[in-house]
Amino acid sequence: MNFLTAIIGHIGGTLLLLVDTLKHLPTLPRQRARFIEQCYLIGYTSLPIVTILSFFIGSVLALQSGYSMENFGAKQFIGTLVGLTMARELGPVMVAILIAGRVGSAITAELASMKVYQEIDALTTMNIPPERMLVLPRLAAIIVMMPVLAIIANLCGWYGGALVSQYTATIAVDSEAYFSALKAYMKPKDIMDGLVKAEVFGFVIILVCCYIGLNTRGGPREIGASVTKAVVTSLILILVLDYFVTKALLFS
Repeated sequence: MNFLTAIIGHIGGTLLLLVDTLKHLPTLPRQRARFIEQCYLIGYTSLPIVTILSFFIGSVLALQSGYSMENFGAKQFIGTLVGLTMARELGPVMVAILIAGRVGSAITAELASMKVYQEIDALTTMNIPPERMLVLPRLAAIIVMMPVLAIIANLCGWYGGALVSQYTATIAVDSEAYFSALKAYMKPKDIMDGLVKAEVFGFVIILVCCYIGLNTRGGPREIGASVTKAVVTSLILILVLDYFVTKALLFS
């Protein structure tokens, strides 16, 4: 019962943080420097690992599907399988997991350190709302950068699958046939659904990490505990939201 009460309390606290942050939305144009800095930290610095991971996810997906589909004589549809899987599922989910592990942990550690060392209290004393200065630019940045990262992840995964399909002897599907199959069955809605999922995941990750960081209590030891809690919570929310968002998009 106490566990359930704690969960409800954290959900309520997160929603209150969101409401308090949205109240300061008109101040965002005056925080261009912070917004651009967060776009750089969230998007540009995450780009190399997103590119590498997505390329090899697409490669492995093509290798596994080519091995399985050869028994059914359906190797020509590898492009369709890789394209749809990356666009609708693996692309946004893997980018969200990377953001949770790389960006979410860094945000939680930074805010938790500020809370433990009373820098958040100092901002409040100077009548500077932490939600305006610390949360709003990050939420705005993730909304802008998450679709960009998801699109890049899709492209890298598709080209990784194309290279494996063409240069693996047991598959031997040339890139022209691969991309023809991808285009034939790929619809704009498939890509848009993946981008919507990426937006939802990214927004929730940053909001949860900011909430946990700002509500850290205790000494320096609690900083590490807050980072672990934020990453684990984000990963669980990604998987839970993935089901419900996918179901909503499929039947919308």
